[in-house]
Amino acid sequence: MVHFTLDDVRQRTYKRRDAWWTVLLVDPLASRLVKFTANRTRITPNQLTVGALILGLGAAACFAVASWPWLLAGALLYHLSFTLDCMDGKIARLKGTGSVFGAWLDYIFDRVRVLACAIALMGGQYAATGNVAYIWTALAVVFLDMLRYMDALEIYKVRAQMRSKLRSSQRTARALREAVQDLKGQADDSAVSQRLRSMEDAMEPSGSDLEDENQVVGDNPNLKLQQEFNKRFPWYARVRNLLMAGRIRPHLISGIEFQMGVFIIAPIAAAAVPGAVIPIVAVSGAGLLAFELVIIYKFWLSTRDYSKSITALQAIIDEHRARLPEDQELTVGNRT
Repeated sequence: MVHFTLDDVRQRTYKRRDAWWTVLLVDPLASRLVKFTANRTRITPNQLTVGALILGLGAAACFAVASWPWLLAGALLYHLSFTLDCMDGKIARLKGTGSVFGAWLDYIFDRVRVLACAIALMGGQYAATGNVAYIWTALAVVFLDMLRYMDALEIYKVRAQMRSKLRSSQRTARALREAVQDLKGQADDSAVSQRLRSMEDAMEPSGSDLEDENQVVGDNPNLKLQQEFNKRFPWYARVRNLLMAGRIRPHLISGIEFQMGVFIIAPIAAAAVPGAVIPIVAVSGAGLLAFELVIIYKFWLSTRDYSKSITALQAIIDEHRARLPEDQELTVGNRT
């Protein structure tokens, strides 16, 4: 039977970069629980996902009571729920037992947990105070959570399409250049080939960029698609590298920190200071929106870089095709 060490857990399951809440407040506990679970039990990732939902619903039940001991209990249960939620992916990566259904289940249960806890926390506060602002706050929490994940998924999908199109155009341009070289019987040192080589050098991602493609959606510093952002904000790379030294991603207030602000910090504060929920949710929401706007701005700049790169590659492809006989051009086109 395989015996996993704590180093195995860290090396095989830790993301190269993650939310600071996860890195600092969850992973130290989750990694040890993963080691125990993987070595001593037969618990599956999907069972952990279900367990995380059950604890999340337990947190919601505590929030609904609204008195200070139950608010504290709800915050603790929510943190434990999130810890289990992190463990399911770690167990799957450690043992190689991940599945498409498991990923779907994890995503859906996350959204159910947020919905249930938002309704219960704000509903409990409304029942205790009669302040209708809590109803609007619940709607705001659900809306912001939905907006964050919808935006992230769409940006991820579009980025993948852009990268695929760039690779395809590069392959076509390279094949046409090689065909021209074969036709001439020597290396093609024309201006158009020099431009292609220059573009390939500029667009080639570094090792860190390739690894980052598997990280959190919507926050991928891909050199091919973010040249303009890096030129406008050269200090960003230094900040990013400093944070990444501790595995912390630059998106400092993401969906994770927003949830923790709403379902852990706000209930704890409300247990001590009645009425603290709405101000803390407002600050958490403002932080989430601010960082989402930065992501959208980076994405807008990346689409501009993409359009420029595609236009330049298409011009190179057209110039190379014009230098080939028609029958050879068709052959190359079919091959690429």
